[in-house]
Amino acid sequence: MNLHEFQAKEILGRYGVPVPQGKVAESVAAAERAARGLPGNRFAVKAQVHAGGRGRAGGIKLVDSAAEVGRTAEELLGLALVTKQTGPEGRRVDRVYVEETVEAERVLYLAVLVERRLGKVALLGAEQGGEDIEERAAANPSIIKSLAVDLDGGAKTSAFQAFAKSLKLAGKLEKKAVDLFEALIKAFVEVDASLIEINPLAVTKSGDLIALDVKMVLDDNAMFRHPDLKGLHDKDELDPVEMKAQANEINYVRMDGNIGVVVNGAGLALATHDMLTDAGGKPANFMDIRTTATSLDIAGGFDLLLDNPNVEVVLVNVHGGGLQRCDTIAEGIGISLKRNRRSLPIVLRFAGNNADYGRTLLRNYGIAFIDAADMGDAIEKAVGNVKKEAA
Repeated sequence: MNLHEFQAKEILGRYGVPVPQGKVAESVAAAERAARGLPGNRFAVKAQVHAGGRGRAGGIKLVDSAAEVGRTAEELLGLALVTKQTGPEGRRVDRVYVEETVEAERVLYLAVLVERRLGKVALLGAEQGGEDIEERAAANPSIIKSLAVDLDGGAKTSAFQAFAKSLKLAGKLEKKAVDLFEALIKAFVEVDASLIEINPLAVTKSGDLIALDVKMVLDDNAMFRHPDLKGLHDKDELDPVEMKAQANEINYVRMDGNIGVVVNGAGLALATHDMLTDAGGKPANFMDIRTTATSLDIAGGFDLLLDNPNVEVVLVNVHGGGLQRCDTIAEGIGISLKRNRRSLPIVLRFAGNNADYGRTLLRNYGIAFIDAADMGDAIEKAVGNVKKEAA
């Protein structure tokens, strides 16, 4: 779950991470009132959309009065802001964040994420932050420093001190940096985040470290532990197709290919995508059917493939387990096809619990499918049928 900047800063503020004072506003009048309640006479007006590159796209503006804050809010509210991460359609700006400005002597990059290769949390940093950090890191990966931390968030103070020094933070700044690292990792673990990124992190003339911009992503699968955070979900920012999939107990991401993919289990789905791509195929979606999905849920997920005009062939690659059997998925496919007029070639690989029964169910529904012996055979037949359709 992606959070808006103002939401992420509110959370980090509770953990003692220094952030500028600011208020969110959904109208011009509210934006002006927010500015009048903030210290200083220079303000940042920031479009709140789930996308990076807002500054380059004109979504962040610095102004010198509350009246200018209002005029800037009027320009931004309702605008479809186009950044490098939104696509050409952009994202509608429904709220702005009005914030006091902070004068920085220099800015850093700081992030916490899960290092899957090590099974640990990783603290990342660069001594020079900014919106071009990705391009600079791609050209010179050594600018990103990394420190692995145990999953409980623990690390020796000396390790944090050395990490601070690698970012050219010494003396009093080193101590403040260590406190910041510890607070950031504590927040990351306790709210079940998958990413917290501070870019830029300002070093001020007075010797403070202040998070000027924050990106935070929470793990959707852990939200049952955080009922207080569920309400932070901005449904207006979500893809309606993916929202429908979520409601049907399916993890789903739209892609630009022509092979619809039905898989249970994220690992199997990723392996299926890799094999499809290696064979010259193009997946139209990522799909992970959760173990909690019913046959009606699965039917809703299959409907999404039939609704996608780019899908030419459907590849069903399922390994039935104790909680999600092949026959349940077969029932879902049958329900979907009975209520949809569109039919597509289906390449089917069923293995595991009730695989044979699942095939029998599909035949009893009168559904034609191309049976595959294994994953390799299924991939070959799916890609081959796309080429046949093209011919």
